[in-house]
Amino acid sequence: MTKEEIRYLERLSELYPSIAKASTEIINLQSIMNLPKGTEHFLSDIHGEYEAFSHVLRNGSGAVRKKVDDVFGHTLSNSDKRSLATLIYYPRKKIELVKRTEEDMENWYKITLYRLIEVCKTTASKYTRSKVRKALPEEYAYVIEELITEKAEVLDKEAYYDSIIDTIIDIGGAESFIVALARLIQQLVIDHLHILGDIYDRGPGPHFIMDRLMNYHSVDIQWGNHDVVWMGAACGQQACIATVLRNSIRYGNLDILEDGYGINMMPLATLAMNAYKEDPCHLFELKGTSDYNTLERELSRKMHKAVTIIQFKLEESLIRRHPEYGMDHRLLLNRIDPEKGTITLENGKEYPLLDTCFPTVDWNDPCALTPEEQDVMDRMSSAFRNCEKLQRHMRFLLDKGGLYRVYNGNLLFHGSVPLEEDGSFRQVQVGDRKYCGKALYDELESCVRRAFFSLDRAEMEQGKDILWFIWAAPNSPLFGKDKMTTFERYFIADKETHKEKKNAYYRLLEDQSVAERILADFGLTEETSHIINGHVPVHQLEGESPVKCGGKVIVIDGGFSTPYHSVTGIAGYTLIYNSYGLTLSAHEPFTSAEEAVAEEKDIVSNRVAVRYAGRRLLVGDTDTGVALRERIAELRQLLDAYRKGIIKEK
Repeated sequence: MTKEEIRYLERLSELYPSIAKASTEIINLQSIMNLPKGTEHFLSDIHGEYEAFSHVLRNGSGAVRKKVDDVFGHTLSNSDKRSLATLIYYPRKKIELVKRTEEDMENWYKITLYRLIEVCKTTASKYTRSKVRKALPEEYAYVIEELITEKAEVLDKEAYYDSIIDTIIDIGGAESFIVALARLIQQLVIDHLHILGDIYDRGPGPHFIMDRLMNYHSVDIQWGNHDVVWMGAACGQQACIATVLRNSIRYGNLDILEDGYGINMMPLATLAMNAYKEDPCHLFELKGTSDYNTLERELSRKMHKAVTIIQFKLEESLIRRHPEYGMDHRLLLNRIDPEKGTITLENGKEYPLLDTCFPTVDWNDPCALTPEEQDVMDRMSSAFRNCEKLQRHMRFLLDKGGLYRVYNGNLLFHGSVPLEEDGSFRQVQVGDRKYCGKALYDELESCVRRAFFSLDRAEMEQGKDILWFIWAAPNSPLFGKDKMTTFERYFIADKETHKEKKNAYYRLLEDQSVAERILADFGLTEETSHIINGHVPVHQLEGESPVKCGGKVIVIDGGFSTPYHSVTGIAGYTLIYNSYGLTLSAHEPFTSAEEAVAEEKDIVSNRVAVRYAGRRLLVGDTDTGVALRERIAELRQLLDAYRKGIIKEK
């Protein structure tokens, strides 16, 4: 045994100071290895749709209903099982609804408590008692543990459990106890949650989603391009701030900034009213619906245009600072002929502009912000950087997130791996070096973290700019298109100019050799490995399938965001990976929690098995199993050292 090994074992002996302690831990870890694998839940492209997200989280994409089916089989009617599942999703709302029609609530409480306890027992059976105990709500931990644990020493078990249930009802605790059991089931049904990016933008509640995730028991996040632009805004990158402002105004979501994060929009409103006083700004009408009155809509249009022009200026300045981004073709303000009211694009064609009112643009230096615009952006930068709640949310994204994750044999990322047309990895310049594949992801993630944590000013500034690069650059793995045609969509009528060509990755998803090359680059060579990503909505209406390359690639963005529903035909895909295999769920559009409770709707419209496991998967088959085997081997070494007298028991 080397000195280093002995030194390590001495440190380990502080945790397990005797042969008995080390032996007990080996037995404990070995038993955990033989438990069924925990259920993983995959969601992507939530885009601020908090209510739909909350519903899917509550029902575990059908996992809760499946557990109810497993427990009761044919002993309960489908109607009763549906009712029980709805109670687990929305316990308080369901109880209130039942109270309107149920005449014997005491009997209903008793039946319901027994049913929930049975579901709890089954859900808890795949975990160690220690893990279940940690999940129990503190106020009811002892009672729930008594009810879901078999007690061999109790002769009349029925009378024992009856007395506990009767007492709960008698003291008026039934409703709160039902709520506690329902929440416990929700937690135990899903062992770990994966969010594959785009929590932010479009929908009205990303801040609520972040609050919910921060309280979730086990989660990781793969950043999406819409998350990264918010991260850039939070660290003061002004092009990112302008983009966040524009997106929020465009979708009528100023409440997120003003009420959710307490960011004062008055400086931008003042600038907009002064600079665009006589301009109706008709091209800048809001998307979707809102309860704005006529004056509010007019102000929003002016603010929308004001920040859009600021964004274009800041982006072009950024592109000039970083020629390595290779985005000179996006320097559009210089291509405008203000006299003719036209723009000449890189294809050499001249197009008339739909709006020629640019009061804040100096045509001798189109990228320059006016003093008033600069003052607004400086104030906004300060507001974003000093918003405690926003910074807390962004630090959570940094702590729990990354650009990709390798987890239990699957590669998770939001967008793509930049490829050439022949399927080879594209070389992308970052700073003064080129990277591709996994190395590109690693370098970009390092840059992001430097934007928040580096003590070197130049490194920090480069990291901030990289956050915008990840948002909008053609070679960004999170964007994955040749250009972001924001300018063209606002100012040019010809829809041919609006097209954004996707990276070759999206055309080669059905090529098994390409998928296997990507997986191998990230260290995954198993036959059972998959690429799981979101970012591009799956158009079910056009017959597109989310399962590609014979099941090797799974795209789970089916369109959570409301604007996509009419295009995709559904309201999102989610994925479940449990001990039996991978199951993909399609979802119907979510209307409201009240309707879901009243009609007992699950919104899971279709479930498709992507891959069945040949045998039931155990913890020993997972990444946790690998770590446990390593720890068991170390503990066996420690036992050997104790028995040979190399290390003394304490």
